[in-house]
Amino acid sequence: MNDKVKNLRQDTEKAASYFTKYLAYTIGPFELKQMIEQEKAAVIDVRAYEDFKESHIPGAMSIPKDELDKNLEKLSKDKINVVYCYNQQCHLGAQACLILAEYAYPAVLMEGGFDVWVNNFRFATARGD
Repeated sequence: MNDKVKNLRQDTEKAASYFTKYLAYTIGPFELKQMIEQEKAAVIDVRAYEDFKESHIPGAMSIPKDELDKNLEKLSKDKINVVYCYNQQCHLGAQACLILAEYAYPAVLMEGGFDVWVNNFRFATARGD
């Protein structure tokens, strides 16, 4: 490990800043489930529509990432828009959050995507539209 990394790990101010931002713009499946139950989030599935139809997070709306900027009227600026894609390695969700932020829509990314919702947490899914 180089000295820059060692020094950064000792810099608690930078660590606090990083983790504050990290927590502000990401969410985990458990927290999302609570937000859905409390009706505090709009959930956006940015995967391909065919995959959404096969299975998705209950209450989510399908807006594939490439169609997001043409469907902004379906979203709210009053709720947190929680975006998810396929898995941890998929960047569709982060790209979608960037688009939403550029249009002044509050957005957070559910880490791990649909894969974590289904396989790690084993939460219920929905099928169809």
